[in-house]
Amino acid sequence: MAKKILVIDDEAMITKSLQKLLKKQSYEATIVSSGQEALEKVKSADFDLIVLDIRMPEMDGIETIRKIREFRSQSGKSQIPEVVITGYADEDKYKSAVELKVSAYLYKPFDTSEFLAIISKTLK
Repeated sequence: MAKKILVIDDEAMITKSLQKLLKKQSYEATIVSSGQEALEKVKSADFDLIVLDIRMPEMDGIETIRKIREFRSQSGKSQIPEVVITGYADEDKYKSAVELKVSAYLYKPFDTSEFLAIISKTLK
């Protein structure tokens, strides 16, 4: 059965590229463009991995991670591993991600083979 990955990014070009790349590797990618949309998806479906951008309007990636974790904890469900992707070097966001113990933190543009290796390793 294909592993389910939730991709959260407000840039359509990024999400389309990631969806195509993940599909080629036999992953099932669900795309949303905001933290709020992601929270709704997590409430109605299970995912094996979350790939998300840090900088998004309304709710950033760090806040999105916290809200998803809070919901899953209250629901008695296990945490979903997260891979953070960002095009911006923001020391505070990086520190927050490290404190949250995300699985990986990648800077855009990233090498697709490195990205896929991280996805594979995280899903094992």
